[in-house]
Amino acid sequence: MPVMRIPYTDPLPAPRILPPSASTVRGTIAALTNFLVTPARTSVPTQQTPSPPHPSAAESNHATSALASSRPRTLLLTGAGISVASGLADYRGSSGTYTLNKTYRPIYFSEFVGSHASRQRYWARSFLGWENLRRAKPNTSHRAVAALGQAGAIQSVITQNVDSFHKILNDPASLPTLELHGYLRATVCLTCRKEYDRQAFQERLCELNPAWHTFLQECLRSGALDTENPIERRERGLKTNPDGDVDLPGVDYATFRYPACPSCLGKDARVDVDQDGAVVPTTKAGVLKPAVVMFGESIPPEVKTRAEEFVDAADKMLIVGSSLATYSAWRLAKKATDQGKPVGILNMGGVRGEEGFFEGVPRDNDGSLAFRSQEASEFILPEVVERVQKMWGTSSDKVADKTLDDAKASASS
Repeated sequence: MPVMRIPYTDPLPAPRILPPSASTVRGTIAALTNFLVTPARTSVPTQQTPSPPHPSAAESNHATSALASSRPRTLLLTGAGISVASGLADYRGSSGTYTLNKTYRPIYFSEFVGSHASRQRYWARSFLGWENLRRAKPNTSHRAVAALGQAGAIQSVITQNVDSFHKILNDPASLPTLELHGYLRATVCLTCRKEYDRQAFQERLCELNPAWHTFLQECLRSGALDTENPIERRERGLKTNPDGDVDLPGVDYATFRYPACPSCLGKDARVDVDQDGAVVPTTKAGVLKPAVVMFGESIPPEVKTRAEEFVDAADKMLIVGSSLATYSAWRLAKKATDQGKPVGILNMGGVRGEEGFFEGVPRDNDGSLAFRSQEASEFILPEVVERVQKMWGTSSDKVADKTLDDAKASASS
């Protein structure tokens, strides 16, 4: 059955902090450390055998002592919130797209495919937003995730983000990383499925749209794209949204031109372009789209299967910076819960269906059975890395040390 990227727009519940001490930075660091280092007892339920209840705190402590030499296999699921510190707005946070712009509506896959005008609107906005994304860098949280992977506290990563920051930092051999919703670093042809570098595509857009290129240069000179604060961007007339586009209210996008697939051009009679190679409304093939899973688009079957394999192979799941507002992500957390696996959440704001992840968890657990906090990940994860390294004796890893030092320096700057 196909899984589509569909946003959940209903109000999200207020979180229940677990344990209560996780309402502070110090308590969050301790609870999350316990969650990551405590071996998990899981059981995959069947129709005949109901899922077992969560063990008591005493049972958990006994299990921890008996299995002190083992390390749980933790799957990390990240969302837009982890990239906010890189200057990329999320959807639901205090400075998120939905918060700042109540009328914002992302383009849907069916619109992009079916309408030349919709593609003009998308690529014009992406043309301006790309510069900010291109210059953005992985932040403290991304570097701490890489260090946790090196320390053995995280065994795999699934990210909803399309910025490729985890891919840049994570060692694929030791920390497999799956981009659930694709990536913005490339475009892909809807006809031949070949991918092309997004920066090269940007340069082609500059050639086809000299007036828009001039406008982009003015934005850069004015500093409208320099600030990492989306509120300041809006005051300067620009907003960068999580999928890398910039909204310009009242702008006519009908003048914007975009190129056809270089491979299909000249080979497919259905590709219609003007004298400069720009796509015209009559074209039936050779249309390039971002290599992301757009809203309303199905997750590729191989990605869906791989994500499920990540969940099946894990002992527990940690969610950072995601409200699970898309079904494709929420279903993975639900799958882990159905398998009796502990779930931890570090996210500023509510999370879709989170009350169902913590049913039966004692409120006074130390974080080893379940974890929930609203603290900012960039201030929590580096300290957790340090504690895990000391507990497991992995701080001698010079690569991990450098990653942690960079993360802590970034958090304090």
